[in-house]
Amino acid sequence: MKKTVKYLAAIATAFAVVTLAACGASKEDNSKSATDKIKDKGKIVFGVKQDVPNFGYKDPKTNEFTGVEIDIANEIAKDLGVKAEFVPVTAQTRGPLLDNGQVDAVLATFTITDERKKSYNFTTPYFTDEAGFLVNKASGFTDVKDLDGKTIGVAQSSSTKDGLEALAKQEGISFKYSELADYPTLKTALTSGRIDAFAVDKSILSGYVDDKTEILGEGFAPQEYGIATKKSNTELADYLDKTVNNLKDDGGLKKLTDKYNLKDATAK
Repeated sequence: MKKTVKYLAAIATAFAVVTLAACGASKEDNSKSATDKIKDKGKIVFGVKQDVPNFGYKDPKTNEFTGVEIDIANEIAKDLGVKAEFVPVTAQTRGPLLDNGQVDAVLATFTITDERKKSYNFTTPYFTDEAGFLVNKASGFTDVKDLDGKTIGVAQSSSTKDGLEALAKQEGISFKYSELADYPTLKTALTSGRIDAFAVDKSILSGYVDDKTEILGEGFAPQEYGIATKKSNTELADYLDKTVNNLKDDGGLKKLTDKYNLKDATAK
């Protein structure tokens, strides 16, 4: 019996030590800023696109990411003295991955809207674009009114549909919609004739133009892209905002967009 009591006492003591150590570690971690924790890990994890040429694209042959958003992420990582790690996201998954802590920030053609600001922090815009339509040349479509009553393909959870609704009201026309998972799927749907047009930001569409498709000349719904962080992560949000502003002020951001022949809609 005495041995049993001693054994149980030893277990209780060990449990108490582990519990105290865990509490101490938790307290120590909570005392550190978000950027200090990133430095301790030696990496900052970004949610990025893998199917948007010129912004975030993962080469299936090399598994390497390229694009202006990848370059911006690497500049931020360099400034922090850590490595950038990339996690592929879509318009549908980028919010949840940020919410559950699988990524530190999202740098993935994430349009800044008043509604999204209620859930996430956004930096100063690093790029401004406008939405447009990719159509098959054989369709004969020349302007937006030709798309009256047609089926427009949009990415799930993107803000494009809201812009299309505003455009339809302005032009006195209507659209039908097909919401699909990602841009390659939308392009395939357009090529096969399952949708009449593929709508998203023009710079994104530019990566999907081929000899059988074209972008209609007119655009709509200006889109500002910002780096998003979890609403509670204000310290990292402030740091990223400062970094973006520094890149804009010293001309570094323009060099990166020029590298991919991207023209900001605000540029004169």
